[in-house]
Amino acid sequence: MSVETLTYDALGARLNISPVAARSLARRLRLPRSLSDDGKALVSVDLAEIRHTPQPPGRRQAGAVAQLTAKIVALQADIVHLEAMAAGHRADFERERERAERLVTELLQAAAETTAAREAAARLEGEVAVLRARARTDSSIDKTERRLGQLAATLVESDRKAARG
Repeated sequence: MSVETLTYDALGARLNISPVAARSLARRLRLPRSLSDDGKALVSVDLAEIRHTPQPPGRRQAGAVAQLTAKIVALQADIVHLEAMAAGHRADFERERERAERLVTELLQAAAETTAAREAAARLEGEVAVLRARARTDSSIDKTERRLGQLAATLVESDRKAARG
């Protein structure tokens, strides 16, 4: 047979395939192509040399539908699994957040108790300083009283000696 110049639509009609399949076939067989005046691609082809038998359209689509359905079911199972994992992670997050809030509360209470303890310690240190000052004063009073007692005893003794003698 002779070489014909056909568009993808015409080639598809001749081979009983779609224009997209005709374009794919032309590329696969590396058929020479050119552009027509209206901008459409033209393919130079010898139909006697092409041994193309189209696949039945229903068989291929049925397999594709089954594959896609299986993929959809698998993806839906993955979604259910991931949602369950997310719920578990969310529960962990909530539990840890509550724990962190409790720890912050305890930390603030401990800080307040520490501040109160420091204030009490400072107050007690002040009182200890006052007591020490009093103790120093009291000991000097005791010394003075002892000294006065000694002087009084010396005076009484001197009087007795003077009265005897």
